[in-house]
Amino acid sequence: QVQVAESGGGLVQAGGSLRLSCAASGSIFSIGVMGWYRQAPGKQRELVATITSAHATDYADSVKGRFTISRDNTKKTTDLQMNSLKPEDTAVYYCKIERPSGTLYAWGPGTLVTVAS
Repeated sequence: QVQVAESGGGLVQAGGSLRLSCAASGSIFSIGVMGWYRQAPGKQRELVATITSAHATDYADSVKGRFTISRDNTKKTTDLQMNSLKPEDTAVYYCKIERPSGTLYAWGPGTLVTVAS
């Protein structure tokens, strides 16, 4: 059994910053890609950023230059530093953990980020 938990969401003014954290625990041998996704009200879940075990990163165009993903392989954690936040960044943010094979370990329950204009 694998558990994933996010933290760090909240309410912030436009232009502000938040840092989200995700921790994986349980029966984990090794982790492949770790990623952050988000789902705004009435919209589909979308990719925000991913990071491989070798720390290669990928970002959605909408967050490039503003968000930074990082990970600690030893601690099995990934963080998402979000700067210059915009109201359109408002969403529930989910952490996703994959096996090295690419199959899913687990999703976290999500953490709400609200950016006020």
